[in-house]
Amino acid sequence: MGVISGQINSSELGFTISYKAILPEERTGPYPVLYLLHGLSDNDSSWLYNSSIARYASQYNLAIFMPEVHVSYYTDMHMGPNYWSFLTKEFPRKMKNLFNISHNSEETFVAGLSMGGYGAIKWGLTYPAEVAGIAALSAAVDPYRIWQDDPGREKLFKPVFGSKELFEGSENDLYALLKQVKKETNQPTILQICGTEDSLYADNLKFEEALQETSIDYAFIEKPGDHNWAFWDQEIQVVLKWIQEIIAKKRS
Repeated sequence: MGVISGQINSSELGFTISYKAILPEERTGPYPVLYLLHGLSDNDSSWLYNSSIARYASQYNLAIFMPEVHVSYYTDMHMGPNYWSFLTKEFPRKMKNLFNISHNSEETFVAGLSMGGYGAIKWGLTYPAEVAGIAALSAAVDPYRIWQDDPGREKLFKPVFGSKELFEGSENDLYALLKQVKKETNQPTILQICGTEDSLYADNLKFEEALQETSIDYAFIEKPGDHNWAFWDQEIQVVLKWIQEIIAKKRS
């Protein structure tokens, strides 16, 4: 696998932003795509530095892109740049122009940890026709609950979401997005994984219960583990295998 550190000039953001990519070295393609999202305290390098994702990816013919979104919570910020529009529209378009990757939604996946797990679910629920699968590791599925229980989050969340009132029921509220799921519409399958010692475990259980009320095909995996890189390094291997199985099934 080849690892690339790149920068693109974003018209959505109004500045240059970095990304990392892991690409197969064989001259085949177009490659299936995974957009792999970072957590709140991380950046576009974190998956490379804190896990063995590059080594694991060498087993698969898969292009992996890791964009930088700072502490935006994958939103068009209330007081800040349009990271959501950058992530879901501009970034994929530019990656398709630069690299030999699939334009087929059945070969496009999104995944992430913590804040990135939230972003991955939001992406797939908002644009279900654009991705085949969503993998969420230790996902921060309920920013509203976090905000309610931790007043210290006001400094972070106010520029992102504006207020609790503006957040609830909005395009940033995963529960509101679940209520909009239509049974007759094809939805990406969801793989939700969380450690039983994780501070977000109860939130993930609640979200899994909400998924039961929809027509979405999903799997929920819980196992011993905390909100840390030891857990995510282990579970990203499960995610890569899961993606390979979906691609193989769709191609058969």
